Amino acid sequence: MQPYGLGFRYPHYQYIKEHLPDVGWFEFITENLMEPGGRPREVLDSIHRDYPVVLHGVSLSIGSTDPLNQTYLSRLKDLVDEVEPEWISDHLCWATVNAHNSHGLLPMPLTKTVVDHLVDRIQQVQDYLKRPLTFENLSNYLEFADSDMDEADFINEIMQRSGASLLLDINNVYVSSMNLKRDPVEFLDKMQASHIRQIHLAGHEDCGSYLFDTHGAPVCHEVWDLFRVACQKLGSIPFMIERDDNVPEFDELMVELNQARAIHDEAINEQKTQTDGLRSVSVGAV
Repeated sequence: MQPYGLGFRYPHYQYIKEHLPDVGWFEFITENLMEPGGRPREVLDSIHRDYPVVLHGVSLSIGSTDPLNQTYLSRLKDLVDEVEPEWISDHLCWATVNAHNSHGLLPMPLTKTVVDHLVDRIQQVQDYLKRPLTFENLSNYLEFADSDMDEADFINEIMQRSGASLLLDINNVYVSSMNLKRDPVEFLDKMQASHIRQIHLAGHEDCGSYLFDTHGAPVCHEVWDLFRVACQKLGSIPFMIERDDNVPEFDELMVELNQARAIHDEAINEQKTQTDGLRSVSVGAV
């Protein structure tokens, strides 16, 4: 499986089937596929005949204090068992309270108590699905007063203890860092490559006093630079372009994907050259 992917959007279906573009894999939104049969599942099956697929959800609400939604989990298990995706992901957030869905991806305080809560729920879901999960970091706009950990340590501990992996959204790292006046490179410095399963690249809106995560714009220069740093520090990890709003023609997304591929390949080649050079020096010293 090639490392470069795209978020699948239905307006592009006919183009993909007619042209079979050079895309390594496609990410599908889980909730669009929960009903057995129907047109969405037909489209998924059709794409899956030509490409590997991954599933990305928005409704697991792993951080909620509500009981886990067994109806949702049962339908998710049926879907996953039938499709056999490369991996499945959701968000490190909560969305429901007292059985009411906020229809948002809401952050949690960064505390040891929340880590314990998340690890327990993640392990329950993984045991039920009989496969590991991947969770995406959020965009942040405010800090909780009772947080006693930084975000990188919070994520690392959850991944280490639960056996889950991280979907590293580079745009979200940048948005959070700018909004909270942090250094995004310091965040990447703390990330462990062994914990990361996938990378998202997307765009945001500059609202003047803060950045707003829309996933509705091209990837900006600063996020491209941060992606290059991530590749240099973390190595080759599957990456993709994600566009949720203002979805352009397929060719425009391919331009971004090819730019991501160029940055990735250059960074990995540089990393390999440096590693080979160090090995040569070590051998010469011996």
